[in-house]
Amino acid sequence: MARSEEQAAEPDAVTPAPRGRVRLRRAALMAIPACVAGGVLMALTAQGVLAAQFSISGMPFTVTADRLDGTGFEQFGGLDNMIDNSPNAGSTGGQVLVAVSAIKTATLTNLCQSVNLGGTNLKITAGTGSTPVTASDLTTDSDVLTGDASFSNIQIGGDASTFTDAGVQGPQGVFGQQADTVTIQNLRQDNWATTAVSFKLPGLHLSFSDTGC
Repeated sequence: MARSEEQAAEPDAVTPAPRGRVRLRRAALMAIPACVAGGVLMALTAQGVLAAQFSISGMPFTVTADRLDGTGFEQFGGLDNMIDNSPNAGSTGGQVLVAVSAIKTATLTNLCQSVNLGGTNLKITAGTGSTPVTASDLTTDSDVLTGDASFSNIQIGGDASTFTDAGVQGPQGVFGQQADTVTIQNLRQDNWATTAVSFKLPGLHLSFSDTGC
């Protein structure tokens, strides 16, 4: 018995969706280790949205401090984005993989921040006297962080979207850690972005220098 045209028609082949860079980058985010500890100047907003909601310049800057004390700490992976056709994109494709650190309240002693402008450094120091730098809802996006760190009540391996210690929620399915408090001595970071709801810099000094922090 002959089949009708409708019965005889073969279903259209389904073309698999391209995997592309997005899926690879998501896998990279999940692979960021929890051993990246601490954070000073952060890159999330008070609403808990990744700092990459603004376009980064693509010029990293260095932050150092003798000591950081923070209450309410979170850390997880993220991606920062430059503007289209950024002259600083290089081989990155305009995206930088970072460790996002968030601290609800923080104090920093002997803070230094510098950015290399090519031939000179724009350098900022603050909190060098008896009064430290203070910040609230502070976040940084870093690709290098070093120092001597200690935590209280740390949880490692949680889903970043469930975090509450710093009032920030990261992406779903991304590996992270959170703790009630964090202390980092001899802190050094290479950062791509920073935001804070409040940021007080006693003894602020800005200058151009042959050397960075």
